[in-house]
Amino acid sequence: MARPSSKVLEILEQLISFRTVSRDSNLELIFWIRDYLASYGVESRLTYDSTGKKANLFATLGEGKKPGIILSGHTDVVPVEGQQWDTDPFKATIKGDNLYARGSADMKGYIATALSKVSEFLAADQDTALHLALSYDEEIGCIGVRGLIQDLEEIGLKPAGCIVGEPTLMQPIIAHKGTHRFRCCVTGREAHSSYTTHGVNAIEYASRIVVYIREIADRLARIEKRDDSYTVPYSTMQTGLIRGGLATNIVPKECEFQFEARTLPDMDAAALYQEIQEFAAGLLPEMRKVEPLAAIDFEWLASAPGLQMQEEHRIVQLAALLAGNAPNGAVSYGTEAGLFQKAGIPTVICGPGSIEQAHTPNEFVSLDQLAQCENFMQRLITNR
Repeated sequence: MARPSSKVLEILEQLISFRTVSRDSNLELIFWIRDYLASYGVESRLTYDSTGKKANLFATLGEGKKPGIILSGHTDVVPVEGQQWDTDPFKATIKGDNLYARGSADMKGYIATALSKVSEFLAADQDTALHLALSYDEEIGCIGVRGLIQDLEEIGLKPAGCIVGEPTLMQPIIAHKGTHRFRCCVTGREAHSSYTTHGVNAIEYASRIVVYIREIADRLARIEKRDDSYTVPYSTMQTGLIRGGLATNIVPKECEFQFEARTLPDMDAAALYQEIQEFAAGLLPEMRKVEPLAAIDFEWLASAPGLQMQEEHRIVQLAALLAGNAPNGAVSYGTEAGLFQKAGIPTVICGPGSIEQAHTPNEFVSLDQLAQCENFMQRLITNR
């Protein structure tokens, strides 16, 4: 079992100590990385969110050289509340052959490994640069990277390719589904529960829409053309959050739920969304017989396009060379890779750790995976 260098582990321990849960600021981590890069004479370009409490970081290793490869990662992690951890989730803990902590696999291990090689990247005799792209709020809809990509477009920087370091067990991934998230707010009319006919039950009408979403999901499972390169070989839909009501003896006036679609590259998410809206519109006349102001409002919260790269593309072949592994098809989860590809930057996904560990209690990355990623970065020094 190989082990990474002490420098990788030191940087990873530092990154993990920053509690960059998506709901919180990531600036402490971003400023630490900015200062770390500055110690090597590398300038960082920060793009902030509207609150000024979160930022992306973009840095070029090799100013003046031709634009090269982006190493991309997100800095936010998911919460730990309600999970049973055996160790402090924000302290790197090595037990046996694994390093445990929130973000160890998803995806601070990749970022730490890239940072550990900065001095060697800078010293390499190559005519192309390397770029570091670190984003915020990937976990809640790939939000931050959009501003980072827009910033690159505005300054006219056109990198040759991008490697997104999500956990893939160091297998290059060339395709993933699109991810689309929606909110529905149903407004009815309150009434005493002994007079249910005087009210419009928002939960019940919301439930009818939820059931319809389930019916669409079942239809897709039956009739959509399969793509067996994915673990789930068809597009999926599901409702993941619902809130409504005040008490069991009150007909609820309001109910809100959120749902998502995970679509194959050829599936039109907008068509699915429109179908659900049309079904909901058909409920309104019934609701408004009792409450003229009854409403059903939808919002498209976030969308990240799928990724579809050809195995023969140069960036895919480069990732395969660096990882020592052949390209390994498609995954059902979403990443920022589709947004880079949509912006005209060829992109592949390859990073240490397993997606099965991401978001779980006792998340871990194996030391061997970190060592493989370090070898990947070492090969990148002379191959790009």
